[in-house]
Amino acid sequence: MNLPAELIAAWCAEERAPFSGWDFSHLAGRMIEEQPPWSYIARARELLREAKAALDIGTGGGERLLEMRPDWPRLMVAAEEYPPNVLISARRLAAEGGHVVAAPANEVEPLPFVDEAFDCVLNRHSAIHVPEIARVLTPGGVFFTQQVHGLWAEDLLAEFGARAQWPDATPQRYVPALEAAGLEVTHVQEWRGRLRFTDVGALVYYLKAVSWSVVGFSVDAHLQTLLRLQSRLDRGEELAFTARSYIMEAAKPAAL
Repeated sequence: MNLPAELIAAWCAEERAPFSGWDFSHLAGRMIEEQPPWSYIARARELLREAKAALDIGTGGGERLLEMRPDWPRLMVAAEEYPPNVLISARRLAAEGGHVVAAPANEVEPLPFVDEAFDCVLNRHSAIHVPEIARVLTPGGVFFTQQVHGLWAEDLLAEFGARAQWPDATPQRYVPALEAAGLEVTHVQEWRGRLRFTDVGALVYYLKAVSWSVVGFSVDAHLQTLLRLQSRLDRGEELAFTARSYIMEAAKPAAL
């Protein structure tokens, strides 16, 4: 297949383009993700308005939390693991009266907070350490999360010979775990839609940003796959894949 060298050079430029926080504005109009029927922001704002102290786990660069600034409680704490994002979110949130703590985002290490410290815990697309979330919630407190389904874009991964690394990251796993930790699961909703890319360069940028999806991804290493995907566009086909996500809400029983 004869492809202009300029196009491959453009893909390499996308591979080198900077990415920080969780900001995909570089792909505006080029990566089109259908949205689920719920609004994570709207529900999170409702919960923050009812809280006295809240924790946002995996805040990234603080982008989403800043959208909810008018609804922050008196104590607003954000936890983030990735060092560059710790610096970014600390700068952004401290200016608004928030507090940022460098903390692990996995299901093994404990959160660096005392028992029953928060009456609202938010988590958008970060690891769910169920026992620790239950521990830091006050009696009557609420945990609310939106998660990427473990089988998100599995058809996209298959194009590159990759498989989902966390296929069990689903409500079917977490709901029983939340209940076993003593929380009452009050709402669960799953959704499936489409993730579409208008050009291969946008896909290159995306895969470099979410580097855990196709481990070792690069234009050089996956050029033949990229060429095959380009040929689909040339034939008038879409680069569309399966998007999947879910939300869960759980409450800690109030003290008697």
